[in-house]
Amino acid sequence: MDTKELEKLPSKDGEIEKGTAHIIVELIKYEHNAIVSKSIMKKATGSINALSFANGEGLNEKTSPFDTYAQIIDGSAIIEIDGKASMLKTGDGILIPAHQPSHIKPNGRFKLILTVIKSGYE
Repeated sequence: MDTKELEKLPSKDGEIEKGTAHIIVELIKYEHNAIVSKSIMKKATGSINALSFANGEGLNEKTSPFDTYAQIIDGSAIIEIDGKASMLKTGDGILIPAHQPSHIKPNGRFKLILTVIKSGYE
């Protein structure tokens, strides 16, 4: 398959064209000394966000009321959940349980997808 068909990046208004394939790692670019976040989809029931982290950038410890799935799409990072650290590299993912403190630590620059699943039953 010709990869040109898959290079459907978000339009200027930030929306990803529904029903069209895209290259996930190209949805978001790196910026010097910054964390960049792009919303792929946001609904009342959850969200999907792409994030890129420059060298040395990470996310402070936080606790979410919802389950969150983190998947590394470029590079590597350490994701600590309730004091237990896991090294993830490109292609790896981890489920961060609701109500558990978590921290995303850099291991160089990296990109990840965060999928938050909201539920009224938690």
